[in-house]
Amino acid sequence: MQIDWDVESWLRLGLTEGVGGSALRRLLITFGDPAEVLAANQQALEGVVKKTVAANILQRRIDTDKFAQTIDWLKDPLNSLITFADTDYPEFLLNIADPPPILYCKGRREFLTRPALAIVGSRNATPQGMANADAFAEAASNAGFCVVSGLAQGIDAAAHQGGLRGAASSIAVVGTGLDLVYPSRNRELAHQLANEGALISEFPLGVPAMRNNFPRRNRIISGMCHACLVVEATLYSGSLITARLALEQGRDVMAIPGSIHSPLSKGCHALIKQGAKLVESIQDILDELNHLPPQVNVSTSAVSEAMRDNINTDDSAADDNKLLTCFDYDAIDIDTLCIRSGLTVEVVSAMLLALELEGKIGSLPGGRYQRIR
Repeated sequence: MQIDWDVESWLRLGLTEGVGGSALRRLLITFGDPAEVLAANQQALEGVVKKTVAANILQRRIDTDKFAQTIDWLKDPLNSLITFADTDYPEFLLNIADPPPILYCKGRREFLTRPALAIVGSRNATPQGMANADAFAEAASNAGFCVVSGLAQGIDAAAHQGGLRGAASSIAVVGTGLDLVYPSRNRELAHQLANEGALISEFPLGVPAMRNNFPRRNRIISGMCHACLVVEATLYSGSLITARLALEQGRDVMAIPGSIHSPLSKGCHALIKQGAKLVESIQDILDELNHLPPQVNVSTSAVSEAMRDNINTDDSAADDNKLLTCFDYDAIDIDTLCIRSGLTVEVVSAMLLALELEGKIGSLPGGRYQRIR
C-alpha cells in the first residue's frame, strides 16, 4: 500500500508503549486523528490518558525495529493497514462496543465491505461436522456472504475452504501478528486466503499466539458479521464464547443440531435451547436474514445438491456401498457393523477402508466410524 504521513501516524500511535485499543479510541474521539494526537501537548494528553502514557506519546516511545519492520511489510502489495479513517473498514465492526482502531490486513481488503457470515466450531470436529461446515460455507459464499472464521483446525478450516470455493470468498481473523501462521499446519490455507480472500488481525507483527488473544479475536469474528453459525461445539467450546459475543453485539446466532449422544452436539443444543436458530439448510439462514442469493437457486444450493448426490450414489452403488446401509446417524464401531451386516471383521475392515478413501465415511477416535451425509 502507499505509505504516507497518515499511515505512519496511525502506525506510530498504535505502536506507542501503553497505547491500547481503549486509549487510542479515547484519543481519537478527543483529537480527531493520530497526527493531532502526536502534536498535542502534555496537559491536553493527560486529560485523556494516564500521565505515563501521555509521556510515552510525547517522547515517541515506540519499538523502532517493529515500526521499521511494519513499514517494510506494508510495501508488499498484499499487505495494508485499515483504520477508522478508511471507507473499507467493516461497517458492522464499527458498531460494537470496542472496535479495533487499527486492523492489519493481508489479501483482498475490499472483501471486508461484503455482507459476512461467521461460521465457527470445534477444533476436534467429526468428519460430518467438517463436511457440514464446508458445504454451508460454500453455499453461503455463493449466496453473497463472505465467510468469516478464525483459521483454527477443524470447523474453522473447513469453513474457509468452502467459502473460498464460493463467489464471495472468505476472511480469517487471527490471534497473532500477520507475519505468523497459527496453527502452522494451516500455512497452506493461510497462503490461499491471502491470495484469494483475506486475513486480518488487530495485533501488530510479531505477536505470538497467546491465550488472551483469542477472545479478542472472537469479538471481531462476530462483530463484523450479520450472523454467527455454530456447526459443532462442546459445552466448554471457545465457539460458545463467539456466540455469546454475537448475542451481546446484537447479531443473530444459529446452530446446527446433531446426535444427542455426541459431546460435539451439546454446545449447539444448548444454544438452540437458549433461543438460537436451528439450522438444517442454507435456506434457513437466508430466511432468517431476509437475504435472497444473487444468481443462485437456493432450492438447488450446494448443500442440497451435495446431500442428494450422496443419497443417489449410495442407492446405486454396490458391494462396498452396501455397508453404508448399516450406518445410522451416530458413530458406530466395527463390531456393531459386523453384527448388522453379517460379514466378517476382515471383510468389513476392507470395505471401511474403501469407503473412507472415497470420502463416504470418516474414522473417529476409539475405532468408531461415521457416515458423511
